[in-house]
Amino acid sequence: MKNKEKVRKRERKKGSLSTIILVVILLIGLSVMLYPTISDYWNSFHQTQAIANYDAVVAELDETDYEVLFAEAEQYNEQLRGLSAPFSESERLSEAYNNVLDVAGNGIIGYISINKIGVELPIYHGTSESVLNVAAGHLEGSSLPIGGESRHSVISAHRGLPSAKLFTDLDRLEVTDTFTITILNQVLTYEVDQILIVEPTQMEALNVTQGKDYCTLLTCTPYGINSHRLLVRGHRIENVQGAIVIHKEATKIPPYIAAPAIAIPMLFVLLLISLFAYRKKPLKISTQDVAELGRKLQDSSKVTGESIKEQETKE
Repeated sequence: MKNKEKVRKRERKKGSLSTIILVVILLIGLSVMLYPTISDYWNSFHQTQAIANYDAVVAELDETDYEVLFAEAEQYNEQLRGLSAPFSESERLSEAYNNVLDVAGNGIIGYISINKIGVELPIYHGTSESVLNVAAGHLEGSSLPIGGESRHSVISAHRGLPSAKLFTDLDRLEVTDTFTITILNQVLTYEVDQILIVEPTQMEALNVTQGKDYCTLLTCTPYGINSHRLLVRGHRIENVQGAIVIHKEATKIPPYIAAPAIAIPMLFVLLLISLFAYRKKPLKISTQDVAELGRKLQDSSKVTGESIKEQETKE
């Protein structure tokens, strides 16, 4: 009997361990599956907050402040044009670059909106990994995006990150599509007129063209390989008359995704807790319990027999 009991205990332990392992594997799988959606939502929320904070700071400025800030940005662009190789020599102007247009003190110079692909991102100084992992960055060495003749701004963002959408759908843009860049109290509209795929070292398409006002959106391609660069260039056009700019709220996860995402992990956590807290115990019956049960059965049979006899007598 003792050996059989030990075998049963071992089998129960093995069964519980297998259940725990399966639950853990399932939880890991669910986490991997839900991570992109939840992470993108989280990043969208913070991007929206950054844009809202930027707008709030800009709203407190007056016309004199705007004139000074735009004059500083224009001065930087002129100094940049004086360099023989702006992309490689721009470090000479780094101190001025990092301070210009930084009205909120957090590196944001404005934001870009691409309605066709549902993207609105803050634009930060530079294209460091810390910037490109969460937002768009202005490529140092290109013109600051304030518009004007003989200017060419370059805005870059990552593509295909599991944690954020960013420029993932940039390849959906076509010639004549538009995007806008908001700097301080000005909105600049650009119409796509050229789409190129180039080697990472090919920078010629980003150079300034005399008399033109260009802005190029830059990201990696092909998707997941990133061996080349996708360049989507737009030329400045008049803003659409009567257009209302509505800043999107952070993307909301649909209820049919949000409910399982919250409920399923909670259910499995509860299951794990119950597995550790509950231990199935074998039922123990003493001889006294058996005797008591026997007496009750005898009493019950006697009562039943007497009832049957009384019924027969009446009939």
